[in-house]
Amino acid sequence: MTAGRLRVATVVTRLQAGAGIVALRGAEALADRGHEVTIIAGSGDRLLGEAKTEVIVEPALRASIVPRDDFLAVRRLTALFSRRSFDVVHTHSAKAGAVGRLAAHRAGVPRIVHTYHGFPFHEFQSVPRRHAYIRVERRLGRITDVALCVGTAVAVEAIRRGLLPPERIRTIAVPVDAACPVSPQARSRARHALRLPGSAPVVGAVGRLSYQKAPEHFIAAMTALHRPEVTGVWIGDGELAARMRALAREAEPDARIVLAGERADVPALLPAFDVFTLPSRYEGLPVAIVEAMACGVPVVATAVNAVPDVVRPGETGLLVPPCRPGLLAGAIGYLLDRPREAARLAVAAREQLDDRFGTGALTDALEAAYQPLPSIVDREEFPCT
Repeated sequence: MTAGRLRVATVVTRLQAGAGIVALRGAEALADRGHEVTIIAGSGDRLLGEAKTEVIVEPALRASIVPRDDFLAVRRLTALFSRRSFDVVHTHSAKAGAVGRLAAHRAGVPRIVHTYHGFPFHEFQSVPRRHAYIRVERRLGRITDVALCVGTAVAVEAIRRGLLPPERIRTIAVPVDAACPVSPQARSRARHALRLPGSAPVVGAVGRLSYQKAPEHFIAAMTALHRPEVTGVWIGDGELAARMRALAREAEPDARIVLAGERADVPALLPAFDVFTLPSRYEGLPVAIVEAMACGVPVVATAVNAVPDVVRPGETGLLVPPCRPGLLAGAIGYLLDRPREAARLAVAAREQLDDRFGTGALTDALEAAYQPLPSIVDREEFPCT
């Protein structure tokens, strides 16, 4: 492997949502620089059709733990990596990280890189389950050359948990389009696209309808606002869609909730919101929050993982504890009642988005991660649990 043209396999469990977007944007930026990139995904949505690089769908690569499928995915990926002679295998997300790194190691791939968008372990799990996931990640860390962590808090947690030696851990940001429109015309177009009234207050969220994102807390917060004139909009789909539709119906008439489903034009829709919120239980650094900031929308989010990298309380947005929809409602109401304060936070948030959040910075980080490091002594002991 040299510093020239590289053959890279980008492996992601689902080519969708934040991890899928970061993986796709990185892969396509690498291709633009002359590298040969193949994306391998277990599933996906519109991003599968939008990808400009080669895409291989591996159905056995699933998010849930299914031993028969997991072993099959390892076997198929090992054969693929051996046959194609990739210089680098770069994995994203927990399942693809486990299956993909193990297969790459078995195939003798020269360089194995993993991106932590968050972790499979979190405080809402039982202690035995959480410790089991940590032990798995530590073992995988021994066959990982470099870990790229989306956000400072994610990198700090990886170091604190001893997932890899510190010198193998690097922090990256999410790539967003800094040219997101901020204008009355953009707001009008976005509201028309979402079929929303032009003047009514709108509180929006973007993310998978999943346990991690806590959409039920979004609906509870909108109900706790006690403002039926405010419309809550959630953009995204997922396994909790049916349950959220039922909760949205139950919230009427105290709250109006619009579940907009999966959309391909999220950045163009964000200007429709007066406030952007994300009630996640746990996170890495969500692409949607940074995109909302780029679009000039004030943000209220939960104080989890790397979110405080960009949402600094009282400076670039407001933070509340997770699983506290009443406090979330209070923070949303505070910004709705104080448009000048909301605008101040939005301006400061947008101004912080420098070159670190551009595609060029991500591509530089990827190319650096793909180059060999000097030999490092492997650490076998992790004294802290």
